[in-house]
Amino acid sequence: MKRIVTGILAHVDAGKTTLSEAILYATGQLRKPGRVDHGDAFLDTNAMERARGITIFTEPAIIRTGNTAITLLDTPGHVDFSAETERTIRVLDYAILVISGTDGIQGHTETLWRLLARYNIPTIIFINKMDAPGASKTHVLDQLKHRFGDGCIDFTTMTGTTTDAAVGTTTGTTPAVMEEIAMQSEPAMNEYLETEHVGSDTIRTMIERRELFPCFFGSALKMEGITEFINGFETYTQEPQYGKEFGARVYKISHDSQGNRLTWLKTTGGELHAKALLNGDTWSEKADQVRVYSGAKYTTVESVPAGTICAVTGLTNTHPGEGLGNEQSAKNPILQPVLTYTLLPGTNDTHKCLTALRELEDEDPLLHVAWHPRLQEIHLQLMGAIQLEIIQQMMHDRFGLDVTFGPGAILYKETITQPIEGAGHFEPLRHYAEAHILLEPLPAGSGIQYATTCPEDTLDRNWQRLIITHLKEREHLGTLTGSPITDIRLTLVTGRSHLKHTEGGDFRQATYRAIRQGLMEARAGVPTEASAFDVAQRFAGDDTDHGVDGAVASQGGDKTGEGDAASAETPQCRIKGMGNCRLLEPWYRFRLEVPQDMLGRAMSDVQRMSGSFETPQTDGTGDGEYAILNGTAPVSEMQDYAMDVNAYTHGRGHLSCVFAGYQPCHNAEEVVERENYNPEADLDNTPDSVFCAHGAGYPVKWYKVPEFMHLDYAWSGMRAGEGEAAGE
Repeated sequence: MKRIVTGILAHVDAGKTTLSEAILYATGQLRKPGRVDHGDAFLDTNAMERARGITIFTEPAIIRTGNTAITLLDTPGHVDFSAETERTIRVLDYAILVISGTDGIQGHTETLWRLLARYNIPTIIFINKMDAPGASKTHVLDQLKHRFGDGCIDFTTMTGTTTDAAVGTTTGTTPAVMEEIAMQSEPAMNEYLETEHVGSDTIRTMIERRELFPCFFGSALKMEGITEFINGFETYTQEPQYGKEFGARVYKISHDSQGNRLTWLKTTGGELHAKALLNGDTWSEKADQVRVYSGAKYTTVESVPAGTICAVTGLTNTHPGEGLGNEQSAKNPILQPVLTYTLLPGTNDTHKCLTALRELEDEDPLLHVAWHPRLQEIHLQLMGAIQLEIIQQMMHDRFGLDVTFGPGAILYKETITQPIEGAGHFEPLRHYAEAHILLEPLPAGSGIQYATTCPEDTLDRNWQRLIITHLKEREHLGTLTGSPITDIRLTLVTGRSHLKHTEGGDFRQATYRAIRQGLMEARAGVPTEASAFDVAQRFAGDDTDHGVDGAVASQGGDKTGEGDAASAETPQCRIKGMGNCRLLEPWYRFRLEVPQDMLGRAMSDVQRMSGSFETPQTDGTGDGEYAILNGTAPVSEMQDYAMDVNAYTHGRGHLSCVFAGYQPCHNAEEVVERENYNPEADLDNTPDSVFCAHGAGYPVKWYKVPEFMHLDYAWSGMRAGEGEAAGE
């Protein structure tokens, strides 16, 4: 039998789970199809899913029909759980995209389409609810061609037909449909001109290459069009070719009812055996059990072949997207959390809450949990309010913790615009470490990258590995609002240890301080606006306003031990402006459909929200009475705009938004002033260093570190003559 892994994806309420139940019933896997609204759907195994009537977690079902074994994955439809859907897409051979016949293509449908295109997943489309009033086959098909391309073709007449094995062609189709298929690729056109048919093998290849997207119509609730869809799926899909060498991709982490950690994966080569030793980037562990699930039930097996979805116990270090064996790890996900909430533990122990949230974070990589020691608070970064409600319910059900959350806020991030070398020195008595980290800006969406260019004769390889570990082990904060940094490459360029006094924790302190000191210098304008020497002079007792508030520091002190002056009490040195630091905020890419006579109001609103838009268009599938605006706008301005659209269009307008990444903040100065973050008062992220003289350690302010550090700058951009800007 050929093995196919497929997933059902859709905008919420398009009938995705209902279609899953219909397929399971039609293929004899269920005696009676379940219903979401009745709370008895086969693939909604969680109590919260049954109670809320929505799919939250991806669950598998095994289907056997004809000569095909299908693993069907039912994915969440709500946008708050789209991260779970994106992780699942990575392991699919084919995707089934469900669209409502009455609602057509909606906002989240377009997000799913982009994800399928990014991961190059062949897609078959099922248009559901065709029995409902207002459902128009012609209108939906025109909309699909207009939005997704001419490869969306009605395959209704392609089902229930016979295949001529001698010539490999499908008979029983209308000439118009066959000609439409032939138009989608040159080989298909050549075959059509010769035989007036396009063979099944050619069609399968076109679908696999995403040149063709078969469309089927029906009603899952009334079992209409289901048999034709299953026949078409079986006919026009083909099993991928797998290698003999073992490979697997992790797509999900969960815990069973006994608390066992489950690593869900798809084998992409060879065989996976129970008790096999699996290796990750930095770990090596044994797979205790291999389970094959169908719904809530599972079978424990000794091995599974390539192309199988299974859950493995015994692995503690895996993460979604990770590749095992010869499989490469996945790229960074497109979807990112844009909101942050503060946990209000009530009477519960805060650290017990943190432990529970860490377990949930392990399962969902887009749930970021951060503990702030200075504030003694737990902050959560996630996708939206519905996800927050689910987390609150899971905290109660799984851990017996009744917690609440503070109001949500926008999750800002910070980056830099120019390279800068930061220096960190940590030398209390009988300790020693110095690290220099080069911070370089990266293109938007790159995240944080790590590297080392430090020669091993300068710093041993073991110390360098340790410093890289310290770079990766925590979320480093910027100096504008204390938000996480992103789109920066952190490179170890030089460092120094002591044969007798250096311990591992010393480099942790030196590394953290180096990053923070570099960010402070970036904010002060080093090296393009002032050299490190100039910055030190700014804080050396000059009463003139040089971009700082009343900065005063005692002069004196040197590298030979006169350190008392450097550690003298000084007022806080608050830098004005942002220098070479930039505040970033999440932006939406939006599609706004409004009646033509309300276009002016819509355009004015977008401009008021600091957004931008392309030339307005008219709906190409209708009579032109609707205008369409495509553009981008900050999440902070547009997150509640859908209610305004519904109000001023009296329910006739429609707004769809998708995450468009982080871009420069439209009101950065206002946000920085509102947050009133003092980077020097954040002792958990101090930019200052510690030096030693006369048998005692003493602190040195970040802007004086270049005068006291034991190593010269390694990056050429920081080696300009004293008093001269490095860029001049």
